[in-house]
Amino acid sequence: MGVAGSVVPAGSRWRRARQLARVAAIGTGATAAAVVATGGVLAGQARQARRTIPMAEAPPPRCDGVYGAKLPGPPLTMVVLGDSSAASYGVHRRRETLGALLATGLSRRLHRPVRLRRFAVVGALSAGLGPQVESALEGDPDIAVILVGGNDVTNRTPSALAVRHLVGAVRTLRAAGCEVVVGTCPDLGAIQPIQPPLRWLARRWSRQLAAAQTVAVVEAGGWTVSLGDLLGPRFAAEPTRMFAWDRFHPSAEGYAVAAAALLPTMVSALGAGPERRPVLGHGEGVRSLPQAAHEAARHAGTEVSGTQVRGRDRGPAGRWAQLRRRTFFGVGVVPQPGAAADSPTLEGTS
Repeated sequence: MGVAGSVVPAGSRWRRARQLARVAAIGTGATAAAVVATGGVLAGQARQARRTIPMAEAPPPRCDGVYGAKLPGPPLTMVVLGDSSAASYGVHRRRETLGALLATGLSRRLHRPVRLRRFAVVGALSAGLGPQVESALEGDPDIAVILVGGNDVTNRTPSALAVRHLVGAVRTLRAAGCEVVVGTCPDLGAIQPIQPPLRWLARRWSRQLAAAQTVAVVEAGGWTVSLGDLLGPRFAAEPTRMFAWDRFHPSAEGYAVAAAALLPTMVSALGAGPERRPVLGHGEGVRSLPQAAHEAARHAGTEVSGTQVRGRDRGPAGRWAQLRRRTFFGVGVVPQPGAAADSPTLEGTS
């Protein structure tokens, strides 16, 4: 037998259902209105940011050539691929470019000449890496540096699609015997002309792409260095000094800081110098690759590379990875702005 009062009349059930439907409709309408309103704000902010950030006016200076040409031994060939950050848009002198800083630093570290070829293109998306890789492979490179991802974020390229193009580039280079170091997507939330709430979304999208890039690149046999907010507090504290005139790209000092973070990983990738057998600091060590990628995306200047634990590449949570934090960006590792980089023996431009 039923308990008294447990049976609800059919009419009451229908009235309750209609009430719930009205509440749900009101809630859905309010949510939709909020989404529309937020979308309008974001679209307006995006338009304002585009008006505030000037369009590229002239190509960055060329930096191709042989650095440290008087040093003994055959030149090591280095290529730089990617977008405007890799091309060093925002500086006006050859010696201030990221490529020149890295080539000079590498030649001094390895005590041998470095032949530099830059194929990076201002405005490039990850989808544009294919032709750059094809051109780079004609020179039989020993190491490639790739900086890409910022334009994928601003163009809202699906993360999976952007990463797929990057992985294709890394795998092609690795198959040719070229070491690959990727500076992952910078934190666009650090760009001053981008205001909240668009800044918060830009930061989230940037970190998500950077983490996905890290996992995919290490799986493909490359190394990553998180550029994050372009190595942090100095850029936040001194935006007029660390950013170029357009307030979007790094200045000469900004590129020098990025180069100092990338260079030790390049030396490690080539199997030279003490970086191959590092003394680990606080917060460094072996992680699962997904965990290492998540940490790297939140801490600029973090290197992630594949490693083994007890002779195994993988553990219960996936690929093993070595995480290192570059807390000291090597004074004397790369020439500082105002100090001349090595003058290259120039070659034909590409």
